[in-house]
Amino acid sequence: MQKVRKAVIPAAGFGTRFLPFTKAVPKEMLPLVDIPTIEYIVREAIESGIEEVLIIINKEKECIRTHFGHNVVLEEFLASKNKTKELEIIKELPNKIKVEFTYQEEQLGLGHAVLCAYEFAKGEPFALLLGDDVYVGNKMPATKQLIAAYNQTASSILGTLEVPDSDVSKYGICKPLPNEKGTLLKLESVVEKPKLEEAPSNLAIGGRYILTPAIFDYLKTQTRGAGGEIQLTDAILRLMEKEAVYSLAIDGRRYDIGSKKGFLEATVDFALKRADLYADMRDIINERK
Repeated sequence: MQKVRKAVIPAAGFGTRFLPFTKAVPKEMLPLVDIPTIEYIVREAIESGIEEVLIIINKEKECIRTHFGHNVVLEEFLASKNKTKELEIIKELPNKIKVEFTYQEEQLGLGHAVLCAYEFAKGEPFALLLGDDVYVGNKMPATKQLIAAYNQTASSILGTLEVPDSDVSKYGICKPLPNEKGTLLKLESVVEKPKLEEAPSNLAIGGRYILTPAIFDYLKTQTRGAGGEIQLTDAILRLMEKEAVYSLAIDGRRYDIGSKKGFLEATVDFALKRADLYADMRDIINERK
């Protein structure tokens, strides 16, 4: 069984829900206090044992590439001012892992974005981490939980969270095989954004996957689905005809950074977790009660 060493992060979307900010700056660069959202996601990959990361961007998002590379001019400036702490901060991540990039030339859906990672994957299983979702695992990072499940099953794993009835129609929903119990479930099918009365469960796919390389066989031939896009869910359904696919309930807190409410929740919670900001954030909250 091949080890999961690689991670793919699609980040080529326009982020229209955060206009006008995203007219000039990618939504993935929205800061949770002073750290871009996408950095949290890359760090989750590193903490999960991932060795190589590919970020899929469009040509208007070069600042993401800049963030994960060395800024020699800034490094020299900080060194000249003896700003040792700041210098360590900006050099730490580029020294820790090499992040590669490729372009999604057309916005043809998540399935098309994943297909852009074909050459990067080189026939290996890989983790897929969506940029709208930031997880704080209870005992281990979300991706590490999925990798552990993959090591147990040697199959694709869909990370899930249980959503209320009111949110079922917003997600891909998993249908486990009959009599499956526990947090790791073998799946019968997946339904993309079903009506509540047609939903097979409340187990929603939550932006984290482990996918076997066989997924590319189906993405290459996948016809366009909802919205005229190549849907990853459609390809996963076809993959199920060839090999087992499982869901895993992720143990942790998910923040939907793609929504303004989720972004604000994450900003408050991440500030409260920092020793240097806890008191100030508490004061701000208490002053507004």
